[in-house]
This record gives sequence, C-alpha cells and structure tokens, in this order.
Amino acid sequence: MKEWTDSYKTYFSQKNFLFASGTSFGLLLASLVFNFYAGVYATESVSNSVTDLILSNIKVYDVDSLFIFGSWFLFISIAFLCLRYPWKIPFLLKSVSLFILTRSVFITLTHLAPFPTAQIVSPTGFLSYFVFGGDLFFSGHTGLPFLLALIFWDNNFLRRLYLFSSVFFGMVVLLAHLHYSIDVLSAYFITYTIYHISLKLFTKEKEIFESGHTHKF
Repeated sequence: MKEWTDSYKTYFSQKNFLFASGTSFGLLLASLVFNFYAGVYATESVSNSVTDLILSNIKVYDVDSLFIFGSWFLFISIAFLCLRYPWKIPFLLKSVSLFILTRSVFITLTHLAPFPTAQIVSPTGFLSYFVFGGDLFFSGHTGLPFLLALIFWDNNFLRRLYLFSSVFFGMVVLLAHLHYSIDVLSAYFITYTIYHISLKLFTKEKEIFESGHTHKF
C-alpha cells in the first residue's frame, strides 16, 4: 500500500507525467471515437458471409453472456491496471490506443457479413458503443488481452491471466460464431506487431513503465 501511495505522490506531482498521462487519455478517447464510426460504417456496409473451416463444422453455442463479460473484463482490468500502476499509464494507454486505431482501420477495409449462424448480441448502455456486428477483422476479444499479456510479460500472474483470457475469449467468439477463424488467428500476429510498433513509438513511456514508482519522469 505504501508503494502505491508513494507512486501517486511521485508521479502526480510532476508536470511532465501529468502531460504524458493527459495525452495518453486523449489518444485513447480519440481512438474510441474513431472505433465507433468505423464500427458503424463496417456494419452498415456488410456484404455477404463466407464459409469457414471451423465455423462450418461446429454448431453454434449460446455463450453471448461470456462475450459481454469479456468486454467488461477488459475495460475494468485496464482501469484497474492504471490505478494500481500509475507510472505505467502513458505506455499502457498509448499502446491500447494504437491497438484500437489499428483495428478500426482494418474493419473499415473489408465488409464481410457475420457468419449466418452467428449469435445476435445486442448489448445495452455503455457497451452498445463498442459492439456492432460488422466489425469482424480482427478479433478485439482475442487481441486486446494478448496485448496486455505482452505489455505485462514480466509479471508472471498478469501474463498467465491475459494469455489464458486471450485463448478463452477467442474460443468464445468462435463457439458463438461471432468471428471467423481468421479474425481470431490473425489477432495474435497483428497484435504482436502493434506491440513492437509501440516499443518504437513510445520509447520514453516504456522506459518509465519499466523503471518503477521511484523514477522521475
């Protein structure tokens, strides 16, 4: 607890850190706005569905509640990580923002319709701004926890938690026929690339991320 409180005193008293955190939150907000319009556009522009080696050979399962849970889990866990490790906020949020922006670009390029037997997920409230139906490539439920695993790779618990979550939610979207198998498989390769781009773009933020709560920004 003392380490936690000391980290707040150390970082939130520094103007440079406040500026870096502010820009990371601003970038995150911008990425979410872009994601919303990209999701709406992709859903309105859907064309036809295609066959899929996995989905065409397994029945659909009623796991939409797990899909919704996955969305909340990711939102809440990122918020918790920001609160628990405030010195990690700039790199964490900028990497997540880059992930969201990259995925937003991808979903606007190709407009496949959902698989014919896909479960209909109609979330209400907050999640209605993030779940659309036509935003298929690539799977955010698979890619985002994998990104978190890469970011927190040195933390054994978090690495295992997010790797498990990535595989688990990847299976969920396939069982519900909410994503094509290529959406899930490609998420790992694209997310790995996004992480390494973040390392190149946000070198100062990564340095602070790794230094711990005693580092001066």
